[in-house]
Amino acid sequence: MSTNVNVESDAPESAIARDLVRRALYVAPAFLLMGLLGWGISGLFSAALGLALVAINFRLGAAIITRASQISLNALFGAVLGGYIVRLGLMTAVVLVVKAGGWLATVPFAVTLLVTHLGLLTWESRHVAMTLAAPGIRPPQ
Repeated sequence: MSTNVNVESDAPESAIARDLVRRALYVAPAFLLMGLLGWGISGLFSAALGLALVAINFRLGAAIITRASQISLNALFGAVLGGYIVRLGLMTAVVLVVKAGGWLATVPFAVTLLVTHLGLLTWESRHVAMTLAAPGIRPPQ
């Protein structure tokens, strides 16, 4: 008799991705306001799209790592590389569709996408435990 264990909730990469998305919600009002004030409704929509793509990218990346790590080390390596390429392709496809519709303001979208990706990863790096004893989010001290 086998039992299915939900590794998704216990995996360090999932906890980190959830924490990154939570932090994205903290900074979202500033980016949305910047988009609205600088570029109007299309700027607001573009900043919101950038934030959504960042959150989805982090969560998909964590889900891919969690699933592949249950299979084998080679599957993990392949899934990380393939997943990166697929996620970039998905983001590109979304941007091309939205841009073709005329709804995308490039500057607030690009600023939101780049600053939140890099800024959130930098912010999160201060809260990640780099030890095998407590992988993932550093426990409170």
